[in-house]
Amino acid sequence: MEEKKTDWKSLIGMTLIFGILMFMFMRNESQNAEAEAKKPKTEKAASTTTETAPATTASNTPKENTAPPAQTVAFTNDLLDFEVSTKGGYITKALVKEYKTYDGKPVYLAQEKDHSIDFIFTKKDGSQLHTKYMYFTPVLTENADNKVLTLTTSVGDGDFIEFRYSLPKNKYMMDFTVRSQGLSQVVNTAKNPVLQWDMKAYKRSQSMTNENRYTEVKFEYDGGRTDYTGQSQLSVEEDEEDVTYIAYKQHFFTSILLTEKPFKTATMKSYNMEARDETQDTYTKSFKSTAQLAYTGGDIAYDFDWYFGPTDFYILDGYEKNLDEVVDLGWGIFGWVNEYAIRPLFTFLTTTLGLGFGLAIILLTICVRLVLSPVLYKSYLTQAKMKILRPELDRIAEKYKDNAMKKQQETMKVQSEAGASPLSGCLPALLQMPVFFALFKFFPTAFDLRQKSFLWAEDLSSYDTIYKFPGDFSIPFYGDHISLFPILASIAIFFYMQMTTGQAMSNPQPGMPNMKFIMYLSPLFMLVFFNNYASGLSLYYFMSNLITIGIMLVIKYYIIDKDKVLAKIEKAKATPKKKGKFATKMAQIMEQAQAQQEAQKKGK
Repeated sequence: MEEKKTDWKSLIGMTLIFGILMFMFMRNESQNAEAEAKKPKTEKAASTTTETAPATTASNTPKENTAPPAQTVAFTNDLLDFEVSTKGGYITKALVKEYKTYDGKPVYLAQEKDHSIDFIFTKKDGSQLHTKYMYFTPVLTENADNKVLTLTTSVGDGDFIEFRYSLPKNKYMMDFTVRSQGLSQVVNTAKNPVLQWDMKAYKRSQSMTNENRYTEVKFEYDGGRTDYTGQSQLSVEEDEEDVTYIAYKQHFFTSILLTEKPFKTATMKSYNMEARDETQDTYTKSFKSTAQLAYTGGDIAYDFDWYFGPTDFYILDGYEKNLDEVVDLGWGIFGWVNEYAIRPLFTFLTTTLGLGFGLAIILLTICVRLVLSPVLYKSYLTQAKMKILRPELDRIAEKYKDNAMKKQQETMKVQSEAGASPLSGCLPALLQMPVFFALFKFFPTAFDLRQKSFLWAEDLSSYDTIYKFPGDFSIPFYGDHISLFPILASIAIFFYMQMTTGQAMSNPQPGMPNMKFIMYLSPLFMLVFFNNYASGLSLYYFMSNLITIGIMLVIKYYIIDKDKVLAKIEKAKATPKKKGKFATKMAQIMEQAQAQQEAQKKGK
């Protein structure tokens, strides 16, 4: 009996594959601070803060007790509550009314000192003028369609800078315009002004790691192209030209600043606050963007739009400003499958038919598996043919055990004649990959799943918990809890792989990966890394593998007739088959390699 040796190449290959999978999933991993109670404000006046500001707008160095106290002006619509400070003229509170965090607290997109916007000008004497230190005079008006807040601050005799917010009644997006008059008398117009937008993203879900996985800066630049700064890195920075919007995406809620006149250049930065301080549970990431503006006749004139609201595909798409790209549907074909197939079907099930979200996931899974069942049939048919050919392939292996090239040649010849090439089984499986990855992107980013329950899962957009480890105990990579849906999915994928790789395990081919290792690795991988993912995703994989096992059993016992398959193989082998150009070329290459190998042996 031939002694079995360790196949180091296969072992190293599987280690690399496992490393790549870990990297992909670890790429894709703080309790929201409750707002301090504020005194009621009228629309025309605001409460006083304890902070003081510079005595004049000509300096950015604060001087105590020489400026009026800062006030906040409240203005709202049906969806949002805003507060704007008279010091700096920027938003100090943005509350999304109809939503709550996982623990029932209000959803704030901006709060007090965690959000600011600053327009920075270089003065003629070389010093800088910052609007965030300047005091503005507010005027709040209302018409039939909008509430308008105008804030002005003086920069000289009759000259000013003006901020104007216009908030529609039932929209998440408002107009924000910035104008100046006579600014050139104060500033050096040879040096471009700069806009700086800072924000900290709050934790709103029970899993900091899962929420951080989908929190990032997205932006549009260069005539409609979109990009992002990255998700899991500790600190990321991107520099682009002609930027038309910057989005601080916070998984299920987003703040987006759009400009009619593109920023000449923009630098977007983010850093992971959880990675820097694991003990804090308030913030996920911190964002900072610096954009270069341009003067128009010695003044500035910019028309912005500002979105504060859900990261909902249909809401963002409704503004027709390419904002749907903020939702991470996947790149290329994966995004197309999501946008034009998966998402419309899921919306039909939940909205048109009115199904519960858990049931909709199950029906969506059934539809996907039925559509892909011809692909599954083709793959399983190839497996059945390979099983029938196994005795003949074993004879070839024994006959040419000392001539690997000839053995490979004869094996390929038999498989080709029988129409049972391994590639014919792999290609159908590859056709499923776009759907697989599209759904992997869809479930964690589907806003509709947020805080929707099914069976024991309280929130399909987050992990389900059947047991919470006591105290601060946590297992590395696994977490501080046990989720049931990943366990069920792991069991299902184990039996599925046992059905599909059982033959390969009993008759391993030289040079092929250890299929038994893969059979145990995949369920373990699912069990560990999906413990902190959206339970809706684990539910899908559980049902998908369960349905696939059922379809394979039906194919095996009721559709495929082994005698007929064997008869077709014999008929195919008896009928001469014209080789294609690729097959002919491959045969020539192998023949040449074999002749060269024999010549080398004779030479020795």
